[in-house]
Amino acid sequence: MNAKDAKKTALCNTCTLKLVEIAYGRTPEFRLFREPLKLGMRFLSRMYRVNPSDYIVRTPGCFGCVRFHKTALKEKSRLFRLMNDLCNPLFDRLLERIVTEDEVKSAKAYARAASNGEVAPADAERWMKGLPVGFNDKKRDGISDGGNAETPRSPDDDPNHPRA
Repeated sequence: MNAKDAKKTALCNTCTLKLVEIAYGRTPEFRLFREPLKLGMRFLSRMYRVNPSDYIVRTPGCFGCVRFHKTALKEKSRLFRLMNDLCNPLFDRLLERIVTEDEVKSAKAYARAASNGEVAPADAERWMKGLPVGFNDKKRDGISDGGNAETPRSPDDDPNHPRA
């Protein structure tokens, strides 16, 4: 494998996706802040041709997560880095007002284990159940049973992938 084909690692310190779903359930108004940010990331990801399959995914349920897009945009876009530096601290403060400290600790523990490939498939399925797939707003059903047509497993199955 040459350097161009080498996969990158996207480290995840917190499963923000899980915390966001909790926040949406408790404070629906949180969507008014997050959804425009997500839309901007989606636009920039397409503009910069972000490819989530460029990253090592040690927990299959994490494929296509917004984290991979965010990591790539930090590498590729000065505009994104500037916007992230401005918006991310506010996003974090708002989110931490909604979710509990225990939920944050749990999301951190899961993310670190998932990044290291230490999450059993059944545990990943339980954690990811009902969460959206990347920028796709469709919810996950199952993972270990092969999932469903709405849950991408590879870049070829991902409707947001540049080749799709």
